[in-house]
Amino acid sequence: MSAVTFDTLKFVERLKKAGMEEKTAIALAEAQSDVFSEALDSQLATKHDLLELKLDMIKWMVGLGVAQIALLVGILAKMH
Repeated sequence: MSAVTFDTLKFVERLKKAGMEEKTAIALAEAQSDVFSEALDSQLATKHDLLELKLDMIKWMVGLGVAQIALLVGILAKMH
């Protein structure tokens, strides 16, 4: 899980200074913090995600390399 740095107190104070009612400002700050957390949890790749992707790419590259070699061996065998 990714952490998000969001200063809710500063956000609330800024909204209050702009004329928003304190209860509304607090509710908005909490909602905003939840949105940031959900977005980070669902959209950012973790180190584990990147490692998995890298391993998958290596498997595909090795597989394609083996297939190319097999194809070349087959072609060369038919030529002789």
